[in-house]
This record gives sequence, C-alpha cells and structure tokens, in this order.
Amino acid sequence: QVQLVESGGGLVQPGGSLRLSCAASGDIASIITMAWYRQASGNPREFVARISSKGSGGRPIYVDSVKGRFTISRDNNTLYLQMNSLKPEDTAVYYCNAARIGPESWGQGTQVTVSS
Repeated sequence: QVQLVESGGGLVQPGGSLRLSCAASGDIASIITMAWYRQASGNPREFVARISSKGSGGRPIYVDSVKGRFTISRDNNTLYLQMNSLKPEDTAVYYCNAARIGPESWGQGTQVTVSS
C-alpha cells in the first residue's frame, strides 16, 4: 500500500501563491504516476495535474484552467503543486493521487481558499 499526506493549504488572496506538498510512504516502487485533483463544494472531483514516475519520461499534464499558473513536480517521495496567480475559482479541497500497480491511493485532502 501507499500512504499519502498532503499539506500546504490555506487562505490566500486572489493573485497570491501557495505550494502544496504530498508526502508518499509505503510501497513507493509500485507508483506509476502521481497527480493532483481538486473538489470544490457541490462539484465532482476534477483532475488538475499529473506527473510520471522519475525516469519514465513524459511531460506533466495540466487541466486547461491551470496551465501557465500551476506547476507540478516530484522530488524523491514528495509531490508538489506550486500554485501562482490564484483565483477565487481555484478554491477547493486538493487531493494527492498515486496510480500504481494495485489499488490507487488518495490522500485526505488539504483546503485551499482564495478570497479577499
């Protein structure tokens, strides 16, 4: 199994920045890709960004609404999401996801609120 723990959420003004982190532990070797999803109140969970495992090649993938503002990266066992130029519509609970050999794993989520 893989355990995922997100951190870094909070309240930020429009135009501000936040960096989310997701610490992975457990069967790290089974992870194929890692991703960020988000879920705004009353809405279904949506894909935000994905990155492949180190050494497997492939470019990060982003949903159109965050392209040019968000950057996904991975360093050893930690996944990051750098979020710049934040907008009120980015307000949501952000979840870390690991697609792996076996059942996928999800973190517990971290709240991001963009408001003045």
